Amino acid sequence: MTVGWHILAEFYDVNPDLLKNVSSVRRVLEKAVEDAKLTPIRSHYHQFEPHGVTGFVLLEESHISIHTWPEHGYLALDVFTCSSEEQTWEAFEALKREFKPGKVVHFYKERG
Repeated sequence: MTVGWHILAEFYDVNPDLLKNVSSVRRVLEKAVEDAKLTPIRSHYHQFEPHGVTGFVLLEESHISIHTWPEHGYLALDVFTCSSEEQTWEAFEALKREFKPGKVVHFYKERG
């Protein structure tokens, strides 16, 4: 019985300017949610000093979370949905399109 689809990922060699502040990270996550036709409930982000962001989008279908380290061009993210496998992958692909990582490592798990 599968109740959800979960992708844990690491993006390397990302433009640090995309990872430094809440406004750019929020824009990318919200676009991924829209592209995957997911339903946002609430989001919250925290700006670290001098730079870096942690945040999440709570979805009717579950969540997307992110943690960035601009000084390393690195981010860790978590995409979990219980709507459809296709929407999970679409959100992930949208994040890849926007962040344009040089290298991606990801783990995929059917939940349930």
